Amino acid sequence: MLTLITAVKLVAEIALLALFGQWVLGLLAGQRRDQNLFYQVLQLLGKPFVRVARWVTPRFVLERHLPLVAFLILGFVWLAATAAKVSYCLKIGVELCQ
Repeated sequence: MLTLITAVKLVAEIALLALFGQWVLGLLAGQRRDQNLFYQVLQLLGKPFVRVARWVTPRFVLERHLPLVAFLILGFVWLAATAAKVSYCLKIGVELCQ
């Protein structure tokens, strides 16, 4: 169970960092961001989560807002996984969670 909780938390962390990095690099690169190799890699990492955000949200949400929606959803997933890990570790003993 601890492995599953840790895996979910890790996937959320990687996706959150990819989406955040994509946003920062998009600010720095401006209009030429689509030609930037690192932006494309970060976009590739975040694309599955943006697709999930499109599936969850209503159609009137604009495409350009979907990465923010995905970021917020992943933030809540990360918080829930962190709370679950803390709860589980307190239940089984902190020594076993090392």
